[in-house]
Amino acid sequence: MPPLGESEAAVTDEPDAVAAGGNGFVAQTLAELRLVVWPSRQQLFSESVAVILMVALSAAAIAAVDRFFHWASSQVFR
Repeated sequence: MPPLGESEAAVTDEPDAVAAGGNGFVAQTLAELRLVVWPSRQQLFSESVAVILMVALSAAAIAAVDRFFHWASSQVFR
């Protein structure tokens, strides 16, 4: 079995969250949320714009393919 990482070792050394009456779960969740690296406002904005552009481009490509197949089927099945 591979050696445990630092965060895995910390979890195994603590008492079971269920045995702690559920408070262990909340405490561990809050501890993990403190470790999260939250994005900056600019990073959030630029990545949101990138997602919206990709969705728009995907929708346009699907619409183009759909129109082509509709046109092709209307030519074949007159």
